[in-house]
Amino acid sequence: MPSSHSEPSKVQDQNFDKLAQKFANNIYGTPKGQIRAAVLWRDLQEQLPYFAGRKLRVLDAGGGFGFFSQKLAAMGHEVVLCDISSAMLEQAREQIAASAEPLDIQLLHCAIQELNVTELGQFDLILCHAVAEWLHDAKSTLAGLLSLLKDDGLFSLMFFNKEAMRFHALVSGNLDYVAADLQTRKKVRLSPKHPLQIADVQAWFNEWQLELRCESGVRVIHDYLKKSLPDNFDFQQLLEMELKYSRQQPYLSLGRYVHFIAHKASGPNNSIEG
Repeated sequence: MPSSHSEPSKVQDQNFDKLAQKFANNIYGTPKGQIRAAVLWRDLQEQLPYFAGRKLRVLDAGGGFGFFSQKLAAMGHEVVLCDISSAMLEQAREQIAASAEPLDIQLLHCAIQELNVTELGQFDLILCHAVAEWLHDAKSTLAGLLSLLKDDGLFSLMFFNKEAMRFHALVSGNLDYVAADLQTRKKVRLSPKHPLQIADVQAWFNEWQLELRCESGVRVIHDYLKKSLPDNFDFQQLLEMELKYSRQQPYLSLGRYVHFIAHKASGPNNSIEG
């Protein structure tokens, strides 16, 4: 049965309690969400054979209603799903209860910064998708999260790509926005506050001695489509093209999000500090 954790600390990053349904719909209830899900699931499925079929302990950090938590639990893995939003976790609870098969998912209502190895132990696989760009200090938070990753484990990180954000604004004609370095006085609640540079994240991974095993752009085409599309436009064909070009440059670097999967080597020299 899913269980709850203590209330999150007062110092919080973005919380989607008031926007939970809208946010969930935007993530996976739209064509762009279907592309996101397809790219991430392909990447994960390609890496899971690394574990030779054994049952995994998985941490879905900031996982919302647990789209991938539920898919991995359905494969027989043991999952811990944490999120700062109680509303998102309530959606997860309802979906888990409605599942046709038992799902081994523990729910924790807390901020990522509150997760600790003493209480939870370590995990074979950690997911952190579309979270880093909402954090005030992504590097330190991710470094702390990696303390919960076992030696020889895998870390799946998807982050909002600042250069894609800039390029999208350029081709949309929002030149003043670009000139202001993507800062605006208007509050856009579903627009990430802290997009990341690919090179910065790569540098962090190198510093943490993580071996990058997978790199994909997420929505390398969709977000640049013209408003007027051909009469024979086919979403399934678009999805196939997204998967094809997601790992090819220069398209990868223009993905609205970028997905990395990295391996944490075993040994005495793999300590991670923020």
